[in-house]
Amino acid sequence: MRYECPACKHSQREGGKCEKCGVDFLKYISAVVSSKAAEADAIHDRLEQRSAFMKNLMWLPFTLGIPIIRDYFVKRDRRK
Repeated sequence: MRYECPACKHSQREGGKCEKCGVDFLKYISAVVSSKAAEADAIHDRLEQRSAFMKNLMWLPFTLGIPIIRDYFVKRDRRK
């Protein structure tokens, strides 16, 4: 059985740590997974913001746009 380093693609007989570059396989994979999870969370947050905006836009005739204006100023305060 051969193991391939995820960083440098070096093949070796033993897993755990790369003989060529010294990367620990488990730490490398966990770092990649955590970065992908953070990326997925950011995408999810953007989709939530868009859906909230669309919901407020649909209710605009009934709420007179107050939620949209409130969201605009709340987001603006968070950026500062």
